[in-house]
Amino acid sequence: MSNLTLSLIQTDLRWESKETNLHLLGKKVASLKGTTELVLLPEMFTTGFSMNPSKLAEGMDGETVSWMRSTAAENRVILGGSVIIEDNGRYFNRFIWMLPNGEYGYYDKRHLFAYSGEDKHYVAGNKRLIASVKGWKLNLNICYDLRFPVWSRQTPGANPEFDVLVYVANWPDKRIHAWKTLLCARAIENQCYVIGVNRVGTDGNEIYYSGNSLVINPLGEVLYHVEDEEDIFTITLDRHLLEDTRLRFPFLKDADSFRISDL
Repeated sequence: MSNLTLSLIQTDLRWESKETNLHLLGKKVASLKGTTELVLLPEMFTTGFSMNPSKLAEGMDGETVSWMRSTAAENRVILGGSVIIEDNGRYFNRFIWMLPNGEYGYYDKRHLFAYSGEDKHYVAGNKRLIASVKGWKLNLNICYDLRFPVWSRQTPGANPEFDVLVYVANWPDKRIHAWKTLLCARAIENQCYVIGVNRVGTDGNEIYYSGNSLVINPLGEVLYHVEDEEDIFTITLDRHLLEDTRLRFPFLKDADSFRISDL
């Protein structure tokens, strides 16, 4: 299997302004055309981390999903990030994985951030989504999911379920030490690459976000880290390093067995 090239967009999100965010992000994604295979955006990339879904939510046939479909097609990339979605009268913080051909998958955030009241406005998901690209398997997660290692743990055995853990986030600067520490821990314990895409700037609740987006290799080594500024970063993940790490250090076969049940 070949290497995988992906890009992270660490950006300031305009508070609850879908049109502005889509316009700005459209230009940033277009700047990557021909240089990358996958582009990752932060959590709730059209609005910021808002608890106002009754005003801001869209259906899966709405403007944002249509924008993702056309943007992925025009730039020939896979496009991923989370948005506020209404589905059958319920609101979800939904990670949408849009392919260039218009097909998509989605993951609804499992762990809702009760500290800010997210659980009072949104419905929790109960299924993981592991996407496939060029033989790579990517486990998609959203922000607060990072604090719950069982949800993103490899099952024991010789054949790992995934090769990359992805976390898109609006993770505040006040708790950024936990963000950086746990991302590294997830890489080490799962022997996989970890991608953390966070936003920067101050939101409508006067909460400051310092970014600190990260790319970490299966040994827990940081390959990319930028704080306190907008940035677009492209990196190629090395398949040989992943396979060599697992071969030389076959720790996953000694892991404890467990099972995640649907809710």
